Amino acid sequence: MELLTISKAAKKLGVHPNSLRNWEKRGLINPVRLPGGQRRYSMDELNRLLRSGQLTDGRETAVLYARVSTKKQAEAGNLERQIERLRQYARESGFTVRAEFTDVASGLNQKRRGLTNVLKLAEQGEYKKLIIEYPDRLARFGYSYIERHLRYCGVEIIAIAEKEPEDARSELIRDLLAIVTSFSARLYGARGGKKVRQGFRELIAGVTQDEKAEEENG
Repeated sequence: MELLTISKAAKKLGVHPNSLRNWEKRGLINPVRLPGGQRRYSMDELNRLLRSGQLTDGRETAVLYARVSTKKQAEAGNLERQIERLRQYARESGFTVRAEFTDVASGLNQKRRGLTNVLKLAEQGEYKKLIIEYPDRLARFGYSYIERHLRYCGVEIIAIAEKEPEDARSELIRDLLAIVTSFSARLYGARGGKKVRQGFRELIAGVTQDEKAEEENG
């Protein structure tokens, strides 16, 4: 009887090796253990697992992730409406939703609990699709690195919106202010950083007024 390594068994099933480890913890699959502790899988065991119907209901598993920048946006219902749009997309696409995660934080914040859980489940091989509204919901910068890591885990990102909402511009400005403040404070100290931030605010306000004037003049 041929025994497959965990990487070959995962490839046969079209999943990440972490999925097999997780299924073993849940008692769904029982690998053979070699004297050195390595896992080996028989085709009979893999086929039994597939026939059991215990993994999914035949539909691809998905995780939903929504984010807003401020508590005010969340209280206004923006976060709930965003996650509901993701739910609707998942239903219409026939996905089984494994979990839903949300964050109320800047896209610059790398220590978001929701995002951490998204990555953790991906690394455990728990889902195949990550559904978001648009890329900046996942990360303001570094999106390509997160996308590559998820792809390595066997997860595809699906962004359902064709364009960003109208309030995305103000969120971007807040993030830019945060970046300018951080760098200027390191260069010039707290007091100097405050002056640079104020100057940047005035610059942004001037550009915004010019754009409004152009729109009014047609």
